[in-house]
Amino acid sequence: MSINVNVHLFYGADPRTYRKGDNIGCLYGYHHAQSDEFHLTYSEDARESRPVKLVRRALKALIGFDMIHTWRNREQILRSDVIWTHTEQEHLAVALLLLLHDYRFRDRVRPLLLAQSIWLFDKWSDYGVLRRWLYRKLIARADVLTTHSTLNAALCQRYLQRDAIKVCYGLNTGDFPVRQPDAWEPHTPLRIAAIGNDRDRDWRTLIEAFGNDARFEVRLATRRRVPVSLRAPNVEIASASGIEKQRQLYEWADLMVVPLRPNSHASGLTVTLEAAAVGKPMVVSDVGGLTEYFSASAASYVPPFDPQALREAAERLVAAPDDALRQARAAAAELLSRDFTTRHFALQHVRITRDLLQRRGRESERGMPADGVGHRGGA
Repeated sequence: MSINVNVHLFYGADPRTYRKGDNIGCLYGYHHAQSDEFHLTYSEDARESRPVKLVRRALKALIGFDMIHTWRNREQILRSDVIWTHTEQEHLAVALLLLLHDYRFRDRVRPLLLAQSIWLFDKWSDYGVLRRWLYRKLIARADVLTTHSTLNAALCQRYLQRDAIKVCYGLNTGDFPVRQPDAWEPHTPLRIAAIGNDRDRDWRTLIEAFGNDARFEVRLATRRRVPVSLRAPNVEIASASGIEKQRQLYEWADLMVVPLRPNSHASGLTVTLEAAAVGKPMVVSDVGGLTEYFSASAASYVPPFDPQALREAAERLVAAPDDALRQARAAAAELLSRDFTTRHFALQHVRITRDLLQRRGRESERGMPADGVGHRGGA
């Protein structure tokens, strides 16, 4: 008998419509867990009018998670054996749904909840007392907590007194096949690309480092607003929505730069994985636990908020093209050897789920409540 897993993702990630026709499966690669042992279903996006969409987004902004989207998917969530979530915006909503329907599990085992957090602990100290109280109550319903970096896991222990498992994030190598570069010949001016919409991108430091300098041509791809005061004639700012535009940007670039503010959730990780796959050397702010993924041999790490260090790192690579090539080749090799792929990402969830089910079975044999795995009321 297979284990029924519901993968609950954000509104807009419905595998039926997300990049329809590209045959990528589920966003983030959870579909790689599908097997005779694990049967996966996914959250579905309901069609909604513009007023309803505004209400849903307003409520999400108010409470920090999308309860309307989760409520629409309640039946498949409540029927599942296990729920996997990708961020706190999903697992907090699922936890509330499970608590509201606790009466349905008097005669059956309650679903297990794998709660993965990304931004939650970075923002925790900014939350008010009421929100922290609510989130603690909801997180207590989770059977296991996961993060993408040990820094985030340490904050989880600090704020909630609970351990979190580090799950290594992965790249869709169908979108970005890994290739070892044969040469690195930078253009003049040096072509620098930076991409990302994360809240912790530091575009100010990037532009202060390379803007208004004819030795550099910069393309910055983001949906976030960049202040007019930072604009420079050699810096082109636009979005890079769509996989083809992203590939074109990587193909154009000589060097990828990932400027970041201090954080604990490995901001910029997707770009570093993609840069490693396409064979581009990279300069990266040394924050967020990114060194857990790529060593100092595979990326040029610099302190945050330091335009001079960012610029000098790029200049060193230009001055020593063989070193830049070795760095790019090392990054590709580390990506492959440590299997930073969506498939491995999904299989880590499989392993965690098996461990939870085995613990549940052992506790049931000892006469403990079958639905008690991992619940910690004091979390």
